[in-house]
Amino acid sequence: MRTDIFAAAHGSEFGFNLVTDLREMWQYAFMQHAFEAGTIVAIVAGVIGYFVVIRRSSFAAHGLSHIGFAGAAGAVLLGLNPLAGLLVFTTGGGLAMAGLGRKAAARDVEIGTVLAFMLGLGVLFISLYKGYATQAYSILFGEILGISATDVWVTGIVAALVLAVMAVLYRPLLFASLDEDVAAAKGVPVRALGIIFMVLVAITTSIAVQVVGVLLIFALMVTPAATAERLAKRPAQGIAIAIIVALLSTWSGLFVSYYVPYPVSFFITSVTFGVYLITRLVIATRRRVPVARP
Repeated sequence: MRTDIFAAAHGSEFGFNLVTDLREMWQYAFMQHAFEAGTIVAIVAGVIGYFVVIRRSSFAAHGLSHIGFAGAAGAVLLGLNPLAGLLVFTTGGGLAMAGLGRKAAARDVEIGTVLAFMLGLGVLFISLYKGYATQAYSILFGEILGISATDVWVTGIVAALVLAVMAVLYRPLLFASLDEDVAAAKGVPVRALGIIFMVLVAITTSIAVQVVGVLLIFALMVTPAATAERLAKRPAQGIAIAIIVALLSTWSGLFVSYYVPYPVSFFITSVTFGVYLITRLVIATRRRVPVARP
């Protein structure tokens, strides 16, 4: 699939005219679908990722992506759609993580233990499969250029449901994320919110792997949000910045990959990391510059 896709665009040269370049790029259906799915995933990842960061659940999100790989490999072994297996395993893993304890810091050891077991289980499933598990391997690194129109619709519907739930839970979840103890004392159902949120993280992980794969899920789920946390003064502003960084990273990654025959996920992760690094350097420099007093 990847060879055919790049062959279609082989020989294209950057013309320094953005409108013309985009028009040429979008004549291919696979690039249209990639931009559509990438945009949807970037928006959802920006919203969910911001809460992942402020709740200090980055390791949990990372663990879910690897648990999902075991599910995808198991589905391939059974002759099922790997995304279905990924969704089942990540959802089950999210529920289990939420049940391990209220505070993320208190369950890192448990998550790490389960993560190691699930990775081994995924390797076992792949080894038992007698064919070439292309679909399962593509989940490791993403296959956004192979997304179909049906995949785009499914991704859009799932993303809309996730965003709708987040809109309903926004205020209590934000309260619980910033101060769990005070929120619990005020009667906020902290435990229930944690469970629902982990399920949303699992679902977001399942649709985001199409773009960057389970091994690079931090690129869209955590890095843009980590950048936003350093720049924003208000939660709404932070979410907006996280979405913008995720979108620009995805769009630029797709744009560059059209002209350079290397994995899209590499370019996306490079842009997100670059933005994060520049943000840290700029903030550090500003802190060192003395403020002139009149």
